[in-house]
Amino acid sequence: MILVTGATGSIGGHLVRRLRERNVEFRALVRDPAADLDCDVVVGDFDDPGSIARALRGVDRLFLNGGGAIPVEGPQPMVRQQIAAIDAAVAAGVSTVVKVSVWGARPGGKLAEGAHWEIERHLKASPLSWSLLQPSGFMQNFRTGAGAFTDDGALIGLAGDWRVSYIDAFDIAACAAELLAAPHRGNETYTLTGPEALTHAEIARKLGAGTLDLTPAGMTARLTGLGLPAAFAADVVELWQAVAAGSLAATTSTVQDLTGRRPRTFDEFLRS
Repeated sequence: MILVTGATGSIGGHLVRRLRERNVEFRALVRDPAADLDCDVVVGDFDDPGSIARALRGVDRLFLNGGGAIPVEGPQPMVRQQIAAIDAAVAAGVSTVVKVSVWGARPGGKLAEGAHWEIERHLKASPLSWSLLQPSGFMQNFRTGAGAFTDDGALIGLAGDWRVSYIDAFDIAACAAELLAAPHRGNETYTLTGPEALTHAEIARKLGAGTLDLTPAGMTARLTGLGLPAAFAADVVELWQAVAAGSLAATTSTVQDLTGRRPRTFDEFLRS
């Protein structure tokens, strides 16, 4: 039995459909009891440890995903939440965890990079078998609002011809499904990318949008002007600068290696 957390999110929604098509036994963790996923659902919340323990009864494989970097002072809540879920999985007799992390997770990393590294470290120290999915930037960010746009629809980014090998959440879910369906695999880290690395300007053209290119100081001013704490804004800009220096520009064959097919291009994502 598999438990899918983050079941209504960009990755989880695709994963639920994938597992259902494969006739794999699973249940989906949701916060809203009215969620319509056409599968076995259990209501729970990472901030309610008892609900996570109940959801894990009879589960031997856990898909761990949820949360993200939010503008708070101090540690990211995701660290506490996912570490508690890992401990609950150990107590429940779960054997395998497939966790969605981020490409570049490392000690001292900013925001999600540092938070995911803390969770990865805890998972690796546990008795659980683990697989870590470390995707590049999500194509879905340009549909969900996580990508930065001006009020008139221009795509915001740091100036320059930097590239990102964006990946469709559909492909992340496909990789997760393979790892969950073959629990003998474990204790490996998988860097997931799309098949091409695109510039900020190329993405904008595909979206039919203009661009607003900012300096690091201009980006910081824009973020703080939107009400974000100065320290959080500074960390976001530092991550942008790392991306502009090429931290997410490489491509890997991992999606094809795991699923037997190449990942979707950005054009295919837009048509989906």
